[in-house]
Amino acid sequence: MADLKKVIIVSGATATGKTSLSIDLAKEFSHCEIVNFDSLCFYRELNIGTAKPNSKELNSVPHHLFNISSIKDDLNASDYCDIALEKIKELHSLDKTPILVGGSGFYLRALIKGMYDNNEKNKSQIEVEKLYEANGIQPIIEYLRKHDRESLANLHENDHYRLCRAMEFHLNTGKTISSQKIEFDKSLPYDFSKNLHNWNIKHIYLEIEKDNHWNLIEQRTEEMIKKGLIEEVENILNSGFAKNLKPLQCIGYKQVLNYLHQNHTDKSKLIESIYIATRRLAKSQKTFFKKITPKQSYNIIKDREKIKQDVALFFS
Repeated sequence: MADLKKVIIVSGATATGKTSLSIDLAKEFSHCEIVNFDSLCFYRELNIGTAKPNSKELNSVPHHLFNISSIKDDLNASDYCDIALEKIKELHSLDKTPILVGGSGFYLRALIKGMYDNNEKNKSQIEVEKLYEANGIQPIIEYLRKHDRESLANLHENDHYRLCRAMEFHLNTGKTISSQKIEFDKSLPYDFSKNLHNWNIKHIYLEIEKDNHWNLIEQRTEEMIKKGLIEEVENILNSGFAKNLKPLQCIGYKQVLNYLHQNHTDKSKLIESIYIATRRLAKSQKTFFKKITPKQSYNIIKDREKIKQDVALFFS
């Protein structure tokens, strides 16, 4: 595998130390450059609530795919794959090694393994959007009852987004999204040893004991409020952005929007609501990343030097 293009992945749930480790690695191995796969770090307006690297950190080593979009221009997984693949090819052509860093497992898997459900905006999507806006979910359900009963059976009637996606997919391809997912699953979507690009991947997965992790999440949440998360959201709204934009529905921003809308003054309840939601997110991230193979698990608190030694072996 020595002649294959190398890629390092640093993954893990939120608040497991991915940012600090990736910067340390890029400093230690000067041919490495960081490429983001955290979906919320794409957006220029979102900083405090995303735990995005600060300007000093961003300038300390080369970072890519941070602050590349506005929240008014939602950047989906298909868009990300196009941009990221172009950047990675560019880095490889310069004999650089990308360090893919983030917690958005779906975006990472889409880049490494491809997607069974393409998110590109097309004529079918526009057609379904208009139908949904005019008549609600019922005509979409009726369409799926005729053309994709399996998806309809597997999706909750309130999951309007995925119901619409299933109709869009059938209109666009003539195939059911349920059958396409079966085909995708046959490709072993969590096995990164077989990837679309024939990369030689070193996957570093960070995890921390549960009690310590929950404490870190609580501390980070409190720190975000102290740093001005509420004021960040107020500035976004005062700049004319609609509060229902998809990126503003993510954890932290959604809770602050609710806090502002209801004229709350109890910040402790706001912190608690963000903390609980972040814990749920961390659990789902762990579930996703646990399925991915191969990878090596490390505890950032105990294993920082071990990680550097293993990366040095990867390059030897």
